[in-house]
Amino acid sequence: MPLVLRTLLFGFVTLLVVVLIIDDIAEVEEETANAGHSKKVNLQRLISKSHRKAAAHVDPTALTRLSVKINHHHPNYNNTAKFSSDNWTFNKTLSNLIRKNILRFLDPERDISILKGTLKPGDIIHYVFDRHSTTNISENLYRLLPTISPMKNQYHRRCAIVGNSGILLNSSCGPEIDSHDFVIRCNLAPVEEYSRDVGWRTNLVTMNPSVVQRAFQDLVSEEWRDRFLQRLQSLSGSVLWIPAFMAKGGEERVEWALRLILLHTVNVRTAFPSLRLLHAVRGYWLTNNVHIKRPTTGLLMYTMATRFCEEIHLYGFWPFPLDPQGKPVKYHYYDTLKYEYTSSSSPHTMPLEFRTLSTLHRQGALRLHTRSCDVEGRPQKEVQNK
Repeated sequence: MPLVLRTLLFGFVTLLVVVLIIDDIAEVEEETANAGHSKKVNLQRLISKSHRKAAAHVDPTALTRLSVKINHHHPNYNNTAKFSSDNWTFNKTLSNLIRKNILRFLDPERDISILKGTLKPGDIIHYVFDRHSTTNISENLYRLLPTISPMKNQYHRRCAIVGNSGILLNSSCGPEIDSHDFVIRCNLAPVEEYSRDVGWRTNLVTMNPSVVQRAFQDLVSEEWRDRFLQRLQSLSGSVLWIPAFMAKGGEERVEWALRLILLHTVNVRTAFPSLRLLHAVRGYWLTNNVHIKRPTTGLLMYTMATRFCEEIHLYGFWPFPLDPQGKPVKYHYYDTLKYEYTSSSSPHTMPLEFRTLSTLHRQGALRLHTRSCDVEGRPQKEVQNK
């Protein structure tokens, strides 16, 4: 057989073998994905304390890799929630390792806010999600920029981050949440009428510009302006974290809020996240094999809280329409807004984020509360791995 023909034949056979191998791999991956996530969750439960100690010497990719394998389009709510009733112990070594690795991507103490010395009125800012659109630093925004980081030199033993899921309703978690040394809340969610379940204490709260429209009707009347002002005044010295430069369209609402704060001398410490924060946070999780789109406010707050909190507890994180018993769960505990958690058009990947946090819960890096606090409220042991 001529050399050229033999070469062509060998090349064809090689290509056929490669195609068959790829096909086999695809079949295995499909079978794995359909095998049910309970077995994969059980793999995490097999991690022994000795393995946890070894985590200090490995790439933190291993901390979250299992979570991305779970089928988050068709969750089994019962299996998802079982970890909440397990005995939980704080893994200080792992928590410190996560903090150390996050600091390679961002410094939350610095990135939590742009400081006054770095900008001046009239400066042009490109939006984080729309680099082709710009806004200008207004006089009001400049006046409210902090001169030093609102979290400078702060470190707290126990912190609570309170999400807004309807899973909090009838949870009786308010007193437990308020018992933490530092409490972070999301998107200016109301607390007074829900304090039994969500608490009232607030040390830092976020406020996306869209909240002004969605929760306070764009301040269209004196009544809505008063409601908004009362909510701001109830913060009483807390940090008000306003992502003013994320996306075009919210600049007018931000300016309304700033005018009210200045006009009524509202006692809040305003903060405006650095332009690099969101991409740095996303970069950290992508590097750890968690393929999120845009991090939610809850995940942003957890990532930053690792810098100034030793032990972090999460409440109100439940991105599913049903609870473990199959009962409907509201998207927000305080309104009737609907949300498609698994929609491809959503900017967030909430179920994936939740399962990643669930993995970290099982490993003791954080505590994820998803059941009523009168059920979970038993003593918690602390393990300090050395």
